[in-house]
Amino acid sequence: MSQGSSIEWTEHTWNPVTGCLKVSQGCKNCYAERMAKRLKAMGAARYAAGFAPTLHRDLIDAPRAWKKPRLVFVNSMSDLFQEDVPEEFIQRVFKTMEACPQHTFQILTKRSERLRDLGARLRWPANVWMGVSVEDARVMHRVVDLACVPAAVRFLSCEPLIGPLDEIPLQNIDWVIVGGESGPRAREMKQEWVKSIRRQCRASAVAFFFKQWGGVRKDLTGRLLDGRVYDEMPRRYEARAVTLAESDKTPLRHAARA
Repeated sequence: MSQGSSIEWTEHTWNPVTGCLKVSQGCKNCYAERMAKRLKAMGAARYAAGFAPTLHRDLIDAPRAWKKPRLVFVNSMSDLFQEDVPEEFIQRVFKTMEACPQHTFQILTKRSERLRDLGARLRWPANVWMGVSVEDARVMHRVVDLACVPAAVRFLSCEPLIGPLDEIPLQNIDWVIVGGESGPRAREMKQEWVKSIRRQCRASAVAFFFKQWGGVRKDLTGRLLDGRVYDEMPRRYEARAVTLAESDKTPLRHAARA
């Protein structure tokens, strides 16, 4: 089972794990926690435990049944590399992704130390992208940990961006997503922080994706930066998107960089 996603940088979500524990300031106003509480109140069976870490073993093989290529965010409602997820479970998730080369899988974690430690024992097929969340300079070490992982595409999610990131080690990084926090307790994101990251990406030839300004009403603040939308994707995905679009005449979302 997958769900279509309104997240600007993906197309579908796949959640063999739900729930998580907070590890840094980026987790403070977690959108997934708010959503999990609502789903529990609505009686959703998979959220009976609310936001407590929960493994859904029956969903591990779900992507094998999807025929049409999809851009899939893995565990949008959790963190695959949190300590409550056994290595055996992570290995099974990776085996499924390897068996589904028609799809592109995007994994995002704040547990970069565990990612680094397990990385050498995992198989990294070309269709698996690995990312870390970097909300401020206090967690910049996550970028260094990510660079040790042999993923085909390595990316950063600087969302919610709650502080400046002026010296990001972008060597071996392919893509940077930037976004402000949204929701009732959204913290401020300053324009100069965003522009600094954009400058660094330009200097290092790294794809830059600006997701949102955020705020209490993100629909009012929008996605424009200096009057334009930045929907850049990693070069590896661009090439694949163009090839597929030419073969079946069906243009994929984000088929070219802005």
